[in-house]
Amino acid sequence: MDKAKVLIVDDDRNLLELMKMRLESAGYEPCAFEREDEARLAAEKEQFDIAIVDLQLVQTDGISLMEELHRTSPELPVIILTAHGSIESAVSAIQRGAYNYLTKPFDHRELIVQIERALRNRNLEEEVRRLKDMVKERYDFKNIIGKSEAMTALLQQVNRVAPIDSNIFLSGESGTGKELIAKAIHAASSRKGKPFIEVNCAAIPENLFESELFGYEKGAFTGAVRSSKGLFAQADGGTIFLDEIGDMPLPIQAKFLRVLQEKRFHPLGSERSLQVDVRLITATNKNLEKEVQEGRFREDLYYRIHVIPLRIPPLRERKEDIPLLAEHFIRKFSERMNKKVEGLSPSALRRLMLHDWPGNVRELENVMEYAVAMSTESLIKEDLIIISRIGGSGPIGTLRDERAQFERDYLRRVLRHTGGNVSKASEIAGKYRADFYTLMKKYDIDPGEFKSKGK
Repeated sequence: MDKAKVLIVDDDRNLLELMKMRLESAGYEPCAFEREDEARLAAEKEQFDIAIVDLQLVQTDGISLMEELHRTSPELPVIILTAHGSIESAVSAIQRGAYNYLTKPFDHRELIVQIERALRNRNLEEEVRRLKDMVKERYDFKNIIGKSEAMTALLQQVNRVAPIDSNIFLSGESGTGKELIAKAIHAASSRKGKPFIEVNCAAIPENLFESELFGYEKGAFTGAVRSSKGLFAQADGGTIFLDEIGDMPLPIQAKFLRVLQEKRFHPLGSERSLQVDVRLITATNKNLEKEVQEGRFREDLYYRIHVIPLRIPPLRERKEDIPLLAEHFIRKFSERMNKKVEGLSPSALRRLMLHDWPGNVRELENVMEYAVAMSTESLIKEDLIIISRIGGSGPIGTLRDERAQFERDYLRRVLRHTGGNVSKASEIAGKYRADFYTLMKKYDIDPGEFKSKGK
């Protein structure tokens, strides 16, 4: 494996030599420069994997040099070195694109750890981009959104398993995007030019299961007025995705297992067998191990489909993806509804981040569709984030916190109803006008933002 090339820029010659020595002993290939103009020339001639830049340089500052490096290598991770008195500037550097900063004097082991993390993070992001590029060959997968560690790890797994033909088992709660991942696997595989057939096992009546999967000949049963090609035959050469396989009836499970073993089946009413070449992906939101223990799912079938298990993380485990997903849905619904909604207010985003999302991405999508539809401004306000409490979803706060949230929501609703008229709002609320103003001040509510919303 090639050594990672590290660009180091610092006007302290002693520190420069020390870092160079430490990095060489750690297995890296450092290129050290005291002057930033020399570093620029080196960056133009060769490709570096990471840069370490001092905040205070001779000719310019480290942030300006970082931005110059990013113009030619946007994905280059940059670690800023700073003195204690310049931490505020280092934080500004992170806001402008630096990966992280280290305060002098620093332990060389901490520097190595930071480099390892930055390179690992860059490699993961490259794999995610590569996967997205692959799936775009056939499908538009803008919905595969997420920079969280959980989603990055999942897409990394998808990237590894897509080229092989082993059976894949997707587990995850409803609304997490199992169908999307199944399509991504198909689109990144060698079968991408062949059919992708999706089957919702929960939606097929038991008496029609066999005929739907394997097809039938004319006259095979009452109502079979013509022959029909089953879903397995339609998927020949491609991928068949059996969603909610936990709902497959037991009598069908035995026949399905035989088909998986033999790659051959008889359509209903036919004496000839058909051979198929399909890649199988299954999914469920049930606990199949428990279903096996309780006799509702065959153990031998479980092991046959459970070759490569992939777990789709629920949204509550990747909350750092919520802002990205929300922005995506705002763009999507704004275009569809021909509206100019540009984003979320801080309080609206906070409300999204505090929710537990039992319905996962699908629930978030529905919440954002409503918010865009009802918004009359460029920013979605907190009162348009309508979250269901069915099933006791969401974290339970203290009585004081819950009461404060209720008061805040109530004040915003009544002001919305009166178009920001405080006199009318206080009358409806049964409060003196002065007391109503005190409550608005307590919750930092400006009646002016409701002026255009009156009925």
